[in-house]
Amino acid sequence: MSGRSLTPGTGTGTSPESQPFSPWLRGWGLTPDGEPIHTHSSDLLPVRFEGQPAMLKVARVDEERVGHRLMVWYGGEGAARVLRHHEDALLLERVEGDLLLTEMVRAGWDDEASRVLCGVVRQLHTPRPQPWPELTPLTRWFRSLEEAAPRSGGIFTLSLEAARHLLGHPQDLRPLHGDIHHGNVLHSRERGWLAIDPKGLIGERGFDYANLFCNPDLEVAATPGRLARQSTVVAEAAGLDHRRLLQWILAYAGLSAAWHLEDGEEGQAQRTLAVASLAVAALND
Repeated sequence: MSGRSLTPGTGTGTSPESQPFSPWLRGWGLTPDGEPIHTHSSDLLPVRFEGQPAMLKVARVDEERVGHRLMVWYGGEGAARVLRHHEDALLLERVEGDLLLTEMVRAGWDDEASRVLCGVVRQLHTPRPQPWPELTPLTRWFRSLEEAAPRSGGIFTLSLEAARHLLGHPQDLRPLHGDIHHGNVLHSRERGWLAIDPKGLIGERGFDYANLFCNPDLEVAATPGRLARQSTVVAEAAGLDHRRLLQWILAYAGLSAAWHLEDGEEGQAQRTLAVASLAVAALND
């Protein structure tokens, strides 16, 4: 679950042969292999490329185009391989494993799912020989929280205070995926767990772990004792300072709630603020 730009849209009647897919189907010799998927930020189509399953993704917003640059930079290490890329379009290996992190959590393997996610993030954060691509500063993302806190007060104010402290004294800067959660890490039978759909940020590495605590859904996230336990698991697996991780959870949950308010999702905002409140309680414990 993410703050915005990720909710699949309803079917629009777009055929694979029509825009926005047609230039890439022709240019890269792709064959449609499933129904189109339309989100608020991208159009996706399962295809066959040189006989192999792949996923064509065409960006409709700048955030996705930045994410494409980061996906290319990953070079298939901890992430799905990029097979072709040009301007708005990205052709990815299609990851079709039979394991789901959401199902692991619901089967009682929450700790193990968190450790899988931490292992993937560790791979994504590993330095590469090539220079970083042009990415979005993490500070820019928190503008929505800057606007929401004065209007709404309460937990938003505490989230903003945490964010300002962390962003004002950053540690261990590097490229960030920006949207790590249980649905954005998929299992490949051949290559293991792989990330998809990065947002492409530059900032402190601890931020990339914060969204785990609003997932796999807000009902699970608010389970009594869950945040306290999983923050301990994640801090140990990721080599993070536990208190600083809790601050990132507080900051991110406030930001995500601010996005929900912008989108008119008052109920989702309140449920997300419940996660922020759990982080406050853990910080004060």
